[in-house]
Amino acid sequence: MKQPFAWDHHSDQPAIIRDKILKRKMRRSALPSLIKTFLIALFTIPLAILNIPYLRHRRIDGDRFFGLGVNLDKEPNATPYLIEELGVQKLLIRIPLWEMERLDEYVAFIRSFQNKEITIAILQDREHITSLAMTRDHLIQIFESLQGVCETYIIGSTINRAKWGFFSVNEYLDFYAVAYELKQTRFPNLKLIGSNVIDFEYHFSAHTLFNLKKIKFDTIGTLLYVDRRGAPENTQMGFNLIEKIRLLASLAQLSPKSNGEIIITETNWPIKNTAPYAPTSEFECVSEEDYASYMVRYHLMAFASQQVSSLYWHQLIAPGYGLIDNREGIIRKRNAFFAYKTMVEQMGEASMVGYNIKRGRHTMLCKTPRGLLHIEWCEEGSLEIPLTETIKIISRDGEITHSNILILSPSPIYYTTVLEDE
Repeated sequence: MKQPFAWDHHSDQPAIIRDKILKRKMRRSALPSLIKTFLIALFTIPLAILNIPYLRHRRIDGDRFFGLGVNLDKEPNATPYLIEELGVQKLLIRIPLWEMERLDEYVAFIRSFQNKEITIAILQDREHITSLAMTRDHLIQIFESLQGVCETYIIGSTINRAKWGFFSVNEYLDFYAVAYELKQTRFPNLKLIGSNVIDFEYHFSAHTLFNLKKIKFDTIGTLLYVDRRGAPENTQMGFNLIEKIRLLASLAQLSPKSNGEIIITETNWPIKNTAPYAPTSEFECVSEEDYASYMVRYHLMAFASQQVSSLYWHQLIAPGYGLIDNREGIIRKRNAFFAYKTMVEQMGEASMVGYNIKRGRHTMLCKTPRGLLHIEWCEEGSLEIPLTETIKIISRDGEITHSNILILSPSPIYYTTVLEDE
């Protein structure tokens, strides 16, 4: 990635653009698109809010829900074994367009995951945004190299952050249109995921979903981070995580560019005392204990929404925000690694039954082949609930105890009861 769009290898994202003159110049040139973004959002977002009660029902089951980001440059030899230990079946792998000379390495890495469902995230740089002919050539190379291995591609990432190269939604739509034209003319089996706005900035999402471009999205992707709000239950402008999801689902359902399906392509929390690897300032960072609990609760709430087809945690190995810390060449599994493994084990065959919140106590019920799965937690403090019998309780990290008292805390627990009709 060329200056001033430099890549920060510690946090796996572009570095902040320091050239203020360039940023002002590009924002001025993008003003017509930004005005269009504002006007489209002004009309469509209120309409989407009114449409939320009428959202189309979707059935999202656990076997298709859980996904994980993995990276070629993060312990590639160990990664397949760690994935097998976790039991996750869906993986997201980034291919940066500015690393086309390494395409063979990426293809070999992708092929190392046998019997996994792979989604490829195509990362852009400014050169590919402004040179669409080059983008087309490089996309053809990628699509041809992975035919028969992968058909699902996320086109572009983090489109509402200038450091990622886009200065307007119009620029993104032109970029996405290159991939869409290739699907229409040469690669009809491709599934293209688009939009890919980061955070709760749905005015940009609205513009990607309501425009006159001759494009369509097979799925709407979002990098729905809530880390700056703390716990996943916390609100932003009156919307908690589930309500944010439902609003985006409503926009997608109303859009002529989409069939209404959404996935979360990226989310996590930054971890304390990991600078310069954390992708944010220390103020937003959380302890490893909170990271593990927030991660599980985020997944559970997104699953409870029954509007997110898949959720990809970002990512397996990253000192500043991953399930594993690999600083100094040592693979250290954080508590979150075991929490993720336990969650997949418990939820992998689950279908949603119900979800309830009462005075900060969250209760989720799911049907599984083992019986009725209960998942419970409270947002703060602890709560003891006596039971009439002793049951097996599985902690967030997979530890098993037997007790006739439920002790609820911010760390979710799992237990199973026999269904009444059995």
